[in-house]
Amino acid sequence: MESATAPIVQVEGADKIMLGSNNYLGLADHPAIRKGAQDALDRFGAAVTGSRLLNGTIDLHLELEAEIAAWHDTEDAIVFTTGYQTNLGTISAVVGPGDRVVVDAAAHASIRDGCSLSGADVRRFAHNDVAELEKVLQEPLDGDGAVLVIVDGLYSMEGDLAPLGAISAVCQRHGAALMVDEAHSLGVFGARRTGVAELFGIDTATDIRMASLSKSPSSTGGFIAGSRDLLDSLRVNASAFLFTTSGVPAAIGASLAAVRLIRSEEGAQRAQRALDNAAMLRNGLAHSGLDVSALSPLPAGGETVTPIVAVHIGDDLAAMDMWRQLFDRGVFTSAALYPAVPRSGALLRLCVMASHTDAQLNRAIEVIAETVTQAAA
Repeated sequence: MESATAPIVQVEGADKIMLGSNNYLGLADHPAIRKGAQDALDRFGAAVTGSRLLNGTIDLHLELEAEIAAWHDTEDAIVFTTGYQTNLGTISAVVGPGDRVVVDAAAHASIRDGCSLSGADVRRFAHNDVAELEKVLQEPLDGDGAVLVIVDGLYSMEGDLAPLGAISAVCQRHGAALMVDEAHSLGVFGARRTGVAELFGIDTATDIRMASLSKSPSSTGGFIAGSRDLLDSLRVNASAFLFTTSGVPAAIGASLAAVRLIRSEEGAQRAQRALDNAAMLRNGLAHSGLDVSALSPLPAGGETVTPIVAVHIGDDLAAMDMWRQLFDRGVFTSAALYPAVPRSGALLRLCVMASHTDAQLNRAIEVIAETVTQAAA
């Protein structure tokens, strides 16, 4: 990559239409986000060179955490250096030996790794299969340990939403706590754009709300929003928070600027534009005969696209070959291969930005449809 993340990116000396970035709202090169990063850099320098517990907490951290808590209408929030560390540190801190964690089979690797590190009994249920989740929750637990269910709000490979209304109801029936990872849905879904839990009206019933600052907010980091008791516990028990260097000031400044923009009217317009662009891309590919990801049901009826559009290929080598052909023809995508997807489930993962133009998307549809169709002939 030789230029800023934008709809057109220079890669290895040539311009490419960027459909491989999680920059859903198109904020990575936004002037307000650049200014937030630059102001923090000018004030605090390149790095604070210490953990949050020692010298690594600057006042921008506290501003950002207060802004996130107000945005999510929670008592508190805590910011980690990366999204991966957020899941790793939180899960391993809140459950342990004697507890049980029940995880969607398609959950992100950071969730699976956090579960393994915790020492808790880990059970999986088939992706978005609420009936199987209920069967797992009905299984007896030795002792009086806690049960935590963890799902993504928006799954990053297929681009489908979790049926959070039904999942929340099952958790409440069986006394299980619920954690939702909103890494890919933050900034896009819900009236306040806090994610899928808000979209399904179960945000106040979600015990642990996680999101990344490196997708729609276009910075780096992650956070947990929740009760003050939960967050105080994480501050003293989450090793991934305690024993890593704080995020660089520029990242914190950019994150704060991004959160404020997402909460504004411009943020609402960008979220809608991202979904409109996703619908245009998906519909164009589907009309060309490609096997694309299904729409996700909405709680009030109807269906929705998400900023992630999957084109199903099947074979890993075929997907990589198509990725290369698209790259050579000026379209940058992501190839998802096993184990990121099931065996024989390779796909091209396409991500739209709010800042893509119709002309750019039409060109991408033309190139992708031609490449995939020719390969299948």
